[in-house]
Amino acid sequence: MISYEPFWATLKNSSETTYTLTTRHHISNATIDKLRKNKPLNTTTLNDLCRILQCRIQDIAQYIPSDSDQSKV
Repeated sequence: MISYEPFWATLKNSSETTYTLTTRHHISNATIDKLRKNKPLNTTTLNDLCRILQCRIQDIAQYIPSDSDQSKV
């Protein structure tokens, strides 16, 4: 499972807010909702967030193994 828990800590430590992400940087409210609910995001969005927050991918997302991960084929 991909968790966006690190994103919230990174956001809190930055000068940005969810408001500035949506209004100044044009990140959609749907994307903010996906971050809140740990839903899939595309890599372009992750790239944009890293650029805006001037951080690394691990400052936004982390992998947590779970039983509900897709099985190996």
